[in-house]
Amino acid sequence: MISYNPKDWITFIFHFHKADTFRKLIPMMITIGIYSGGVAYLEMEYWDLPSNSNVKNISIMHGMLGFVISLLLVFRTNTAYDRWWEGRKTWGSLVNNSRNLAIKLSVILKDESDRAFFRKLIPGYASILNKHLKDEETGKQLFEDVHLEIDQHKHRPNQLAKMLFQKVNDLYLTHKISGDQLIIINHEIQSFTEICGACERIKNTPIPYSYSAFIKKFIFFYVMTLPFGYVFNLGYYVIPVVVFIFYVLASLELIAEEIEDPFGIDANDLPTKKIAENIKRHVEELL
Repeated sequence: MISYNPKDWITFIFHFHKADTFRKLIPMMITIGIYSGGVAYLEMEYWDLPSNSNVKNISIMHGMLGFVISLLLVFRTNTAYDRWWEGRKTWGSLVNNSRNLAIKLSVILKDESDRAFFRKLIPGYASILNKHLKDEETGKQLFEDVHLEIDQHKHRPNQLAKMLFQKVNDLYLTHKISGDQLIIINHEIQSFTEICGACERIKNTPIPYSYSAFIKKFIFFYVMTLPFGYVFNLGYYVIPVVVFIFYVLASLELIAEEIEDPFGIDANDLPTKKIAENIKRHVEELL
C-alpha cells in the first residue's frame, strides 16, 4: 500500500506514481484522440453535418446517459471500496486476536517449550494466510470450469490452525491448562479460521461478470459517440475534451478493479505482509 501525506496537494497534482491510472491509459488515450480527430475532420470537411439539426441533438443523448453512467460508476467504486475496507477490518481482527491469544498464553503457560511453540505458530498463521491469499489458485476455488488438484496440504492455514488446536488439546490432556482455560483459548483459535474464511470470501467472489462487462461496454460506446455530438460546438477542441472524459471514466473503473481484490500485489492493495510482520513482533514480545 502506498504511504503518502493526504494534505500535500502539490505532490498529488504534479507527481505521477507508477500506480497512477494516467500511465496505464496513455496508449488508449492516444487512440481515442486520433479517433476523435478523424471524426471531427470528416464531419467538418466532408460530411457537412453541422447543417443537420437532427445530428446536433446527439449531445442531448450524451447529457442523459452521462447521468446514468455516473450513478453506475459511483456504485461500482463504493462496492469495490467496501471490499477493500472489509479486508482491512478482517486483518485488523487477526492482529487483535493474535495479541489476545499471546497475552492469555503468556500468563497461563509456564513451560518454555510450550511458549516457544506458540511464539512461532501464532505469527506463522498470519504469514501463511498472507501467502495463501496471494496465491492465484485461491481465487479460482469457486469457478466451475477450474479443477484444482486435491492435496491434503493445499490449504495451509487450515493445517496450521489444526496444529494450534492439537497443541492446546494436548496441554489440556496433560493438565497444564484447565477446562475453563481451554474454552477461553479455543475462542481465539477458532477466530483464526473465521478470519481466513472471510478473506477467502472476498478473494473468491468477484463483481458479477455481467455487471463489470456492461460498465466497460457502456464507457466504450459512450466515449466513441462523443465526437459526433460535440464537434459542432467545440470543433477540433473536441479531441482533448473527449480524451479527458475517457480518462476520468476509465480511471474510476481501473481503480475499482484494483481495490476490489485487496489481497493482491498491486500498489493500493493491503500491506498484509507488513501486518504479518507486526504480528510476529508483538507475539514475540508477549511470549
